[in-house]
Amino acid sequence: MNGIATLIEKMVKEYFNTQGDNITDSSLYNTVLHEVERPLFQQTLHAVKGNKAKAARILGINRNTLHKKLNEHGL
Repeated sequence: MNGIATLIEKMVKEYFNTQGDNITDSSLYNTVLHEVERPLFQQTLHAVKGNKAKAARILGINRNTLHKKLNEHGL
C-alpha cells in the first residue's frame, strides 16, 4: 500500500473508532474526497507555481474541472 492509501486508511479507521455504533452519516465517501482534494490541489498548484493549465495536466483533469474544484474548496 502506498503512503497516500495508508494515510486515508488511518483516517477512515479513526472515523469509525470515534463514531462507534453511532454512525448515521451517509456521506463518508464525499467527506473523504473533500478532505483529500483540498491539499491535493493546494500542493499541486504550489509545485507548478500557480500554473493552472499545468496543474490540470498533472492531475489528469480538465482545466474547467480544476477551476470548479478550486471554487468548491475556496482556493
